[in-house]
Amino acid sequence: MARRETPEINAGSMADIAFLLLIFFLVTTTMDIDSGIARKLPEKPPPGYEPPILKEKNVFEVNINRNNQFLVEGEYMNIDQIREAAKKFINNGGGTDEDGNECTWCTGDRDPRSSDHPAKAIISIQSDRATNYGPFIAVQNELEAAYTELRDELGLKLYGRSYTELVKALQNDKKNEDLKEKVENIKNKYPQIISEAEPTQ
Repeated sequence: MARRETPEINAGSMADIAFLLLIFFLVTTTMDIDSGIARKLPEKPPPGYEPPILKEKNVFEVNINRNNQFLVEGEYMNIDQIREAAKKFINNGGGTDEDGNECTWCTGDRDPRSSDHPAKAIISIQSDRATNYGPFIAVQNELEAAYTELRDELGLKLYGRSYTELVKALQNDKKNEDLKEKVENIKNKYPQIISEAEPTQ
């Protein structure tokens, strides 16, 4: 009896299909890219630099404890209250700047117990080592929003356009000296001074 040969399977096309599937999955798969936080690190001070002596009333203290609670100027606050408290502090205008100039654009209470001038107003954030990232970033967002809102209001008052609109216009026309001057003027009137203190244990 003649022995029957087993028919062979042509595997050549299988390799082609596997290769095409591999290419398909490589092209269609999205890769998660870690996105960072845009922060400009402070410049290194020159040798022999002595930090200025600050008045306590010119420092707005925001503390975040290990339970992710916010203690702002000795008072517990919710995250949605911090922005207005910061704006009130920055915009107080209760005194003068280093050159003795009053803040003529400030619309605050001019409380002598609060910040003297936006150029002297310092916001200090201190967290605990056990603080979660979420609340820490949320506080920074609220503080930046406070500065942006104050700058927007001043931009509308001075130029009829918000600071945000001026910045966008400058991004589209980077050589426009008039826009540059306006943006710098607003930034100088409300300089963003946020200090991050060493976390507590």
